[in-house]
Amino acid sequence: MDTWPTGHGVTEVGRVLDAVSPWLAEADGITVSGGEPFDQPDALRQLLLGLRSLTRVTTLVYSGYPFEKLTSWLEHNPGLIDALISDPYDHSAAQTLALRGSDNQRLHLLTQAGITAFSSFDRHVTPDDLRLDAMFDADGTVWFAGVPARGDLPRLREILAAAGHDVSISEGRS
Repeated sequence: MDTWPTGHGVTEVGRVLDAVSPWLAEADGITVSGGEPFDQPDALRQLLLGLRSLTRVTTLVYSGYPFEKLTSWLEHNPGLIDALISDPYDHSAAQTLALRGSDNQRLHLLTQAGITAFSSFDRHVTPDDLRLDAMFDADGTVWFAGVPARGDLPRLREILAAAGHDVSISEGRS
């Protein structure tokens, strides 16, 4: 949720592509998520076109918008997104479906590559689905990516705080 506020800086698409290029050979897919990618539709198009020119891995995009609001953009940009998770995250909804933070979110398979790569995720969540990747910056900042189980991040905060670490998480803020 810490990515939701707007107006916190500007990054050029070319700089993003330059930053991810060294890792694309090792990537088995690209995920584009929040803030809200479709709030910058032209930049999203440029990013996805740039990624397609650099790699043929599948692209999964998360959006808080209903699918019906995105169909025009998708029709004008066919093949740029292989799979899409649509609809807003709802903290009060259950979290039992794979790749989704809440069960009101829908998985849309938009290309043959998306069907091949993501159709196995049109199911209920398993324990292996709820895990995080950790990344460490040179300054000691730790970043997580993934779809954690509800309560995992507050529990981690409590454990680290009890050990004397300063911890800030975004889960639960609105």
